[in-house]
Amino acid sequence: MKVLLGITGGIAAYKATEIIRALTESGHDVRVLPTQNALRFIGATTLEALSHNVVDADLYTDVESVKHIELAQWADVLLVAPATASFLARTASGIADDLLGNVVLATKARVVVAPAMHTEMWQNDATTANVATLRARGIEVIEPASGRLTGSDTGVGRLPETEDIIAALMATGTLSGKHVVVSAGGTREPIDPVRFIGNYSSGKQGVAIAVAAQRAGAQVTLVAANVEVLPASLEVVRVETALELEAALKGLCVKADVLVMAAAVADFRVANRSDSKLKKSTLGESLNLELVANPDILKGISGAGLLKVGFAAETSENLEEFAKFKLASKACNLLVANDVSNGAVFGKDETNVLIVDDKGLALKVAGTKTHIAEQLIDMITDRLG
Repeated sequence: MKVLLGITGGIAAYKATEIIRALTESGHDVRVLPTQNALRFIGATTLEALSHNVVDADLYTDVESVKHIELAQWADVLLVAPATASFLARTASGIADDLLGNVVLATKARVVVAPAMHTEMWQNDATTANVATLRARGIEVIEPASGRLTGSDTGVGRLPETEDIIAALMATGTLSGKHVVVSAGGTREPIDPVRFIGNYSSGKQGVAIAVAAQRAGAQVTLVAANVEVLPASLEVVRVETALELEAALKGLCVKADVLVMAAAVADFRVANRSDSKLKKSTLGESLNLELVANPDILKGISGAGLLKVGFAAETSENLEEFAKFKLASKACNLLVANDVSNGAVFGKDETNVLIVDDKGLALKVAGTKTHIAEQLIDMITDRLG
């Protein structure tokens, strides 16, 4: 595998030597791309000696070779370790003010980022938002480890150990050859050309699941119902209404191996939507809408060998009881339930879920939606054998 290792300017830059050695000893071709600030912490001579390749971090040398494009096209994977808070912020904003930044924007290769910084910086709201943005775009961000930091303090933000970074880099292929269909977002049922009945679902959890399945080697089709941020690496089918979602899923699931129904589907639609804008001046003080039930999409989809994963948003204290009821009624193999009381979960980057299966398992999982997605993909992989 051709690995382009980006190194940014943090004290953990010296640990990049361990990563280079581990990759080269495993037979991988490694080229190193440090930032100018990284070279304040570790010398180019050391990096060249370990990687057996020339190191040139200057955007303005060898211009005739269009260096940033050549590097972007050469790499099978771009690993940035360590990645500073500044690098995360610039990348989330699409800023390309050095060679590494240009390569990140130009590459179509898999991008894996291993952050390292003090706890306060990692937990800062700006960093949290930047990480969420990068993950939504399909960039893999490895969770930092906990331990001794630069000073006397200890906490989360430490660069993960080399073996953990290498394991994350090589963690692909468990769903190779499988087709996974994921729905995400919330359907909208038009009232007239400018109004609709909808819900609060952002689609973040469904997108995270699609990205995790793709990392595991699956062919992934994401059916997105009104989702704003979508990774460029995914095959996406856009829909708006429940009926459009049903039609798309029925067509895709004929030959799919897995369906993950993470989209929030409207239970009802307007019976007689207006083709022109309804005006308050002519309606008066009240508006009566006739609603008709939408089909139960998840229950109605079946296929030979199709593994079905459902989602249930509940506002009940008896979450496990409702989850098991829905698991059976929808004929699912797995069901993910969460408590959405008082607007919890919607649009957030972290959540708490209960996963139940048709064999009696009830597992509570908490953390980022990326973490939930990875746990779910692991369970799906186990079920597929």
